[in-house]
Amino acid sequence: MISTPMSSPSREVFLRSSQATIRPRVLDVAHTYNYFGRASGDLISAVVSLRAFTPGQSATPDFVLTSLVPEHASPPSLPQGFDRYSHEEDFVSPALSAFFGRPIHMRAWVILPTAYDEHATTRYPTVYWTHGYTSNLASAKLFGTNIYRRMAQGKMPPMIWVMLDESCATGTHEFADSVNNGPWGKALTTEFIPYLEAKYHMDARVSGRFLQGHSSGGWATLQLQVNYPKIFGGTWSTSPDPSDFRDFTGIDLYAPNANVYKRPDGTPYPVMRDRAKVLSTFEQFARTERVLGDYGGQIASFEWVFSPRGSNGQPLRMFNRDTGNVDPEVVAYWRDHFDLAHIVVATWTERGPDLRDKIHGIVGTADTFYLDGAAHRFDAVLRGLNAGAQFTYIENRTHSDLYTTYAGPGGAEDRDGLFDKIATEMYAVARPGERWKPAD
Repeated sequence: MISTPMSSPSREVFLRSSQATIRPRVLDVAHTYNYFGRASGDLISAVVSLRAFTPGQSATPDFVLTSLVPEHASPPSLPQGFDRYSHEEDFVSPALSAFFGRPIHMRAWVILPTAYDEHATTRYPTVYWTHGYTSNLASAKLFGTNIYRRMAQGKMPPMIWVMLDESCATGTHEFADSVNNGPWGKALTTEFIPYLEAKYHMDARVSGRFLQGHSSGGWATLQLQVNYPKIFGGTWSTSPDPSDFRDFTGIDLYAPNANVYKRPDGTPYPVMRDRAKVLSTFEQFARTERVLGDYGGQIASFEWVFSPRGSNGQPLRMFNRDTGNVDPEVVAYWRDHFDLAHIVVATWTERGPDLRDKIHGIVGTADTFYLDGAAHRFDAVLRGLNAGAQFTYIENRTHSDLYTTYAGPGGAEDRDGLFDKIATEMYAVARPGERWKPAD
């Protein structure tokens, strides 16, 4: 879903208002509004005042695009040494290029520990991190900046972090092997990772490769661990998108006559909340996205990853946008290919030995998108398999404050403190018997 621990751009809805005005119109030059919101180079009209306007009868108002969205503000200053220990990687994937018939790039920021140059023979445990919906390579760099700073301060053990970009024209590809977006998982595991391990001092053992991500990045890292259990030594996935489609943001997609808009009693399904307060229903969310464009939105992004391809070359829709009725044939495809709870049960004999003790999930009990429900279901499935998975539920935390920690009662707030705990647990797996301690 939307977000990472970092704040995300707000969404705007450009619909005729019940008030006497129409909000500004935006010319979405790069067709990215559904993903990013307003972007540099977009053109905007002024607010138009409507008096006694009757739809279908009054003259259509004119909208003149009078202003240009400026370039974004300069990024925050980089910590000392960051340029030396960070490297942007741009790799052309043969597998993805063959799928699309044109060069397809895989991009990431590689963040090195500060002692990297001093220990030329050391092979460092490596974390493959990816972002949530609405983020991109620039966001990955910002997170990499924070990771570097925390390692330099001695808050996190010395490891290499690969900050992967999973954004694409259709939303987020989530490093899934999809008939619509292409074989991103295959490209990552058989091409990009070997390329990086040949270039940097990475611990190329299974016990030295880890996965970490939040939101859509949380689901991406879960599915990579499930689908490539012989490659990765564990995932620490936070607030992952639904891993069990019996609870798809609170909706059972497999229920008879399933509908994503209305419960059987006719009440609407919520999709966003601020703890006890409902912010949006699933229907409102879907209709807003429909107005903003056919692709790039969160729901359409799920379909580009999960759905079979239709005869028109587009992914089949999981549900009817007018009625909310679920298409059971499309959902059956979703289940067999991307419902992680279903997949681990169906393939446990084959994958179980390589998956045991490797899945870690962390989610807030007040998750903004109700993602704690699916986490509980996946957790129960894994417990039934004696998979050794570890799920942590942080009381009253939402999608955006999950990483926040405090320095004791009344102490300072650290919005990204959870990274320290996750990194320490990874390091213990990679270096058993070697106790790492944070700096005083």
